[in-house]
Amino acid sequence: MKTFLAKPAEVENKWIVIDATDVVVGRLASYIAKRLRGKHRADYTPHVDCGDHIIVINADKVAFTGRKRQDKNYYRHTGYPGGIKELSADAILRGRFPERVLKLAVKRMMPRESSLARQQLSKLRVYSGTDHPHDAQQPEVVDFKSMNRKNEKAA
Repeated sequence: MKTFLAKPAEVENKWIVIDATDVVVGRLASYIAKRLRGKHRADYTPHVDCGDHIIVINADKVAFTGRKRQDKNYYRHTGYPGGIKELSADAILRGRFPERVLKLAVKRMMPRESSLARQQLSKLRVYSGTDHPHDAQQPEVVDFKSMNRKNEKAA
């Protein structure tokens, strides 16, 4: 019996919508990373992009556990000496692009420095509101919050 290896032309990708309201960031990011890579499929092939297209809405309403919202810091560098910049998760979520928190969490769960990972990550669309322009693809709605009681931030 031979090992099955999917070819890129044989792969059918689904479209999925996930509502991120009051969902824990790390749990959602690991679920999204698994779906983007295609590891949930029986015909998963490591060198082929067999993941799904994922649309995340309400990304500005994600939740952190504990004190991570205030204590977790994101760093970036301007490229100049001494040019390191630091922002807390709370500052990013209150800022102009709150969807960056979830995008960074998913990006850091993908394989590093790989053209395949960049291709798979391009199939992630994150929106801070409830509207998205992908209705023509007829995406399937996934209720991530109800999959496990820990997925939702306890009040």
